[in-house]
Amino acid sequence: MRIFNPRTTIIPAAAALLFAAGTAVVSAQDVIITPEQDTVIHEYVKKKPLASVSVPGVELNIGSSVPETVELHSFEDVPDVKYRYVVIDNRTVLVDPGTRKIVKVYD
Repeated sequence: MRIFNPRTTIIPAAAALLFAAGTAVVSAQDVIITPEQDTVIHEYVKKKPLASVSVPGVELNIGSSVPETVELHSFEDVPDVKYRYVVIDNRTVLVDPGTRKIVKVYD
């Protein structure tokens, strides 16, 4: 007969839950765009528009991946922005060049 021991059942489960929640928070905090950078990026893409590309099967959601076949463009005059951008389906998409994941979608 097994006796319920909260130390061996609840504590490890709670620790796993906290770890998973902490991982999600860290992932969300990896994307750091200051309000000033956001404004500069928004103005930059207005002044230097790119031709829109169509990428079938790619949903324009944060966390979605952009295929390697899509060319990412850098911000020439914007300091301290590690992200690249592309215009997909007439929407400007900010992409992490290391992971090719979408970090922001501008309408």
